[in-house]
Amino acid sequence: MEIIRGLHNLRAEHRGCVLAIGNFDGVHLGHQALLDRLKAQAEATGQPMCVQSFRPSAAAWFDPANAPPAVQPLRDTARTLADFGVARWSCLRFDGRFARFPAEDYIDQVLIGQLGVAAVVVGADFRFGAKRAGDVAMLEAAGRAHGFAVDTVGDVHASGERVSSTRLRTALGEGDLATAELLLGRAYSLSGVVRSGRQLGRDLGAATANMSFRDRLALRHGVYAVQMRCDGREWPGVANFGTRPTVDGGRPVLEAHALADTGALYGRQLTVNFHQFIRAEQCFDSVDALSAQIRADVSEARAYFGLSA
Repeated sequence: MEIIRGLHNLRAEHRGCVLAIGNFDGVHLGHQALLDRLKAQAEATGQPMCVQSFRPSAAAWFDPANAPPAVQPLRDTARTLADFGVARWSCLRFDGRFARFPAEDYIDQVLIGQLGVAAVVVGADFRFGAKRAGDVAMLEAAGRAHGFAVDTVGDVHASGERVSSTRLRTALGEGDLATAELLLGRAYSLSGVVRSGRQLGRDLGAATANMSFRDRLALRHGVYAVQMRCDGREWPGVANFGTRPTVDGGRPVLEAHALADTGALYGRQLTVNFHQFIRAEQCFDSVDALSAQIRADVSEARAYFGLSA
């Protein structure tokens, strides 16, 4: 999948597509409903599936102090979109200029002029343009005038409640992986390239594969039973996501310890699926106390996977 950053990188070869517009952070069931409708439009028109998002979101730009954390890093969202058949993801920077961009100009210059859309798929409550003046009715009128379809998708519900990014972030922030999986339609996961760390896990008796993230993530800091996947192989494991307050208290890191022999993982792409919250992150009085707790965490993860001690 091609990722296009900014309007200035849209080229003539990007004209002609069906387009879904939305945030798509984490690609939950509501986003998937948009993608299913987008796929139907792609099959009907013979045009490639494209998605357009804004980074940061309008809400985050207008109120950065209260910007919500990300469900997943951009790379994980991109991988999931590609799995759904999206050919291009246009990430537009939302800034002061875009905040003043009239809705009519967005339709004329971006949707028609630069993308040449055959169809647009949005949520039923979609708003766009300066002061949120644009709505579905405006899009539909433009579609009739310029020959593109407008397809709207209503709310998706799970367990009697609307599926939303806010609900998903709340579940992740509480370590409620069952609800997160319900809203995603799959286990919550994080992926990245394994980096060489300070090898503290090895010194504590549990060598770990470490990944760091630029984004502030919604996932609760703590210890989890996880499934690790790399190059077609899988292993059960236990992982800590957090700042490691006992040893350095720095930037959040994911440290995953496999409950089986994996061989060297440095420099390789690793995906970690989260299955069970074990405990919240805490600061211990000593490294020895941390080491004892790690042994207990490993035992609990082994019990979760039905492995012998």
